[in-house]
Amino acid sequence: MGYNKENYKRIRTEYETKTFRAREEAEARRAELYSAIPQLKALDDRLSAFGLRIMQAALHSGDTAAEIAKLRTENERVCRERADLLRKNGYPADYTEPRYECDKCHDTGYVGIHMCSCMRKRLTEAGMASSGLSGLMNKQSFENFSLDYYRNDLKELALMRSNFENVKHYAEAFAIKPDAPQPESLLFLGGTGLGKTHLSTAVARRVIERGYDVYYNSAVGMISDFEFRRFGNGVAQSDGDNTARYTECDLLIIDDLGTEVVNQFTLSCLYHVLNTRLNLGKPTLISTNLTSAELRKTYSDRITSRLMGEFTLVPFYGTDIRKQKLQK
Repeated sequence: MGYNKENYKRIRTEYETKTFRAREEAEARRAELYSAIPQLKALDDRLSAFGLRIMQAALHSGDTAAEIAKLRTENERVCRERADLLRKNGYPADYTEPRYECDKCHDTGYVGIHMCSCMRKRLTEAGMASSGLSGLMNKQSFENFSLDYYRNDLKELALMRSNFENVKHYAEAFAIKPDAPQPESLLFLGGTGLGKTHLSTAVARRVIERGYDVYYNSAVGMISDFEFRRFGNGVAQSDGDNTARYTECDLLIIDDLGTEVVNQFTLSCLYHVLNTRLNLGKPTLISTNLTSAELRKTYSDRITSRLMGEFTLVPFYGTDIRKQKLQK
């Protein structure tokens, strides 16, 4: 899996803090009880000694099994005595046990060597928040993408249904593994309001849920980040520089390619991102309102050759969905 490194580091620290806090609070409750019920400490001391006594029995006793069984019976009796003592004094039997948020992993984030579902959920939520799409993800998914807006033309409906199924399969099968074919890059082509952003968001959500790092931005936003890195305060920037995300994330989504101002600097930035990701075998999803001919006219051959030759083209059809909603 390729969870965002910063998210993973932060959430691992959160889990370590939660575990420590739960155990620290349990110890505070234990100290409180020792003060209120002095005989409780004597019982706890006896329980603590059972481990050593069992080890000694295993090493020195002639009838090891019988001696260990006897010690375990005694341990169970002391545990019952302890629980009864707590209840008689108005406390639950588990009052001194740590209170973990997750009973499966005890707030460690792992069950054995496997990541717990609670930590996986936390990383998914963090991935959505850091992807740049958290707002859209609450509204746009594969589940609420409607093909009804394409029913005016049966041919277009068939094409869009095929697009939808192919893109959904792409997201659900997304995997980055060593020595295995990497997911392909996709280029969504079509006019405004045809569902490109909706499906881009749906892909991002599903890929994040699968445990991969996704980063989304518009072409304008991406260029702005590179401009800040290059020109902010007159020198190359380090503070606030997040341009590494564009080449390091598992899936990069660039929306609205063609809305940015095109000049030598923007062409250089775009080429750097595309070429670096292609060389690293990292997939990119780009959406644009430009046609293939307009892309060739707008961008250099170095860029268009990569877009047309290395990306799978996904043409969108139909009538502007926003206008259809207004008419209704």
